[in-house]
Amino acid sequence: MQSLNEGFRAVVMGSTGTIGAAFVDALKHNPRCAGVVEMSRRDGMLLEDEDSIKAAAAYCAKGAPFQLIIDATGALTIDGHGPEKHLGALNAAQLARQFEVNTIGPALLLKHFVPLLDSQQRAIYAKLSARVGSIADNRLGGWYGYRAAKAALNMVLQSAAIELARRKPLALVAAMQPGTVASPLTQPFVNPADCLLPSTAAQGLLAALDGLPAPHKGHVGAYFVDHQGRSIPW
Repeated sequence: MQSLNEGFRAVVMGSTGTIGAAFVDALKHNPRCAGVVEMSRRDGMLLEDEDSIKAAAAYCAKGAPFQLIIDATGALTIDGHGPEKHLGALNAAQLARQFEVNTIGPALLLKHFVPLLDSQQRAIYAKLSARVGSIADNRLGGWYGYRAAKAALNMVLQSAAIELARRKPLALVAAMQPGTVASPLTQPFVNPADCLLPSTAAQGLLAALDGLPAPHKGHVGAYFVDHQGRSIPW
């Protein structure tokens, strides 16, 4: 992370997940990183409970400001229900849960953790999203709840970037597509042999974040990128 100042500090939320843990490991081995605060359900931070999110932010505030905050939370299969393949499979309760975990929870994390971002130097708020959340890139259909929740998440991130342009003009907001990573999330759908290692995805995403241009006049710092640094249409 050469674009962040020497001695930058980071927070990783969802740190016990496959990709979250890979982010933590990569940052701990980065000599320019002065420290990583790890937050997850094991620490009592629940996406469905704003009070627990507020408490987690208050705990992290002791080490603020941070130059890098990564939200690696989210789920594809929730309560034993995987993605819908056709309209007939839609279920109101499961749709609501997709939005609760993949849109509302992350939006509340933004609410409570964005204030911890550095206001005086380059800072990045990065959130794991998914290519299937791209409306422009949707060519296969299906996966209604997950797609819709991730598309809504991307809108939240864009709106946050517009607000940050006024409040923290050196800050960037990035939606990240990690690629298909070998993890419990992808195991039911993809052969692990065809997946990326978590460490490869995390290193690629950190490099992609590092290469994002600084916000400038007439351009809000909102990006949607993959682990190879390629831009994804919103």
